[in-house]
Amino acid sequence: MTSICVLALRFVAPPASAFMLAHRLVDGPVHYQFAPLAQLSPVLPIALVAAEDQKFPHHHGFDVQAIEDAMDDADEGARLRGASTISQQTAKNLFLWGGRSFVRKGFEAYFTVLLELFWPKSRILEVYANVAEFGDGIYGAEAAARMYFGKSARELDEHEAALLAAVLPNPKKLSPVRPSPYVLRRADWIERQARQLGGPAYLRR
Repeated sequence: MTSICVLALRFVAPPASAFMLAHRLVDGPVHYQFAPLAQLSPVLPIALVAAEDQKFPHHHGFDVQAIEDAMDDADEGARLRGASTISQQTAKNLFLWGGRSFVRKGFEAYFTVLLELFWPKSRILEVYANVAEFGDGIYGAEAAARMYFGKSARELDEHEAALLAAVLPNPKKLSPVRPSPYVLRRADWIERQARQLGGPAYLRR
C-alpha cells in the first residue's frame, strides 16, 4: 500500500504533508501552494542543494560519507549532528513525524529507498521544495516567496533563494526577511557554494 502511495505521488501534487497535518492539528492554519519545478526560479533548487545536500545528484538517497563523519564526531564527544540528504528530508517531511527515535529513522530509511526507487531526482527535489517548512506554518517555496518577498517563487533572485535556504535548519526561529547575522553569513555561503557547483546547470548533468 505504501509503495502505491509513493508511486502515485510521483505524478500527483501532495495535498499536504505529515508535518502540515500535525501543524494544523496543534498550531493552526498552514500556508501551502504547490508549484511545479518549472515554475520555480532556477536559482532556488540549486540553493537548496548547496545548503542541504551537495551530493544530491549523485547519491542513492544516503550520503554514507556524511553519516560516517557525523558518527566519528560523536565518538570524539561532539554533539551528534544530522547527516540527512534531501531524499531523507523529503521522506520525513512528507510521510512521518519529527523527533530522533530509531523507529522514525527506520521508517525514514524505508521511505527514502522507495522515493529513490520510484521517483526521478527532479521529482524528489520538486516535492522537497514544496513541503519544506520555511517559517512557522509556511510550507513550500511558493508560499514562502509570496509571504516574505511579495512575489512568486518563479521571480526569486539568487540572494532571496539563498535566504530561504539559509533558514531551513530552524525555520520557526530564523527569518529570511529579518535575517540574523547567522542567516546572512549562511546565505552568503550558500550563494558561493551554488556558484562553485556550477549554478542551475549542476542539476541537469
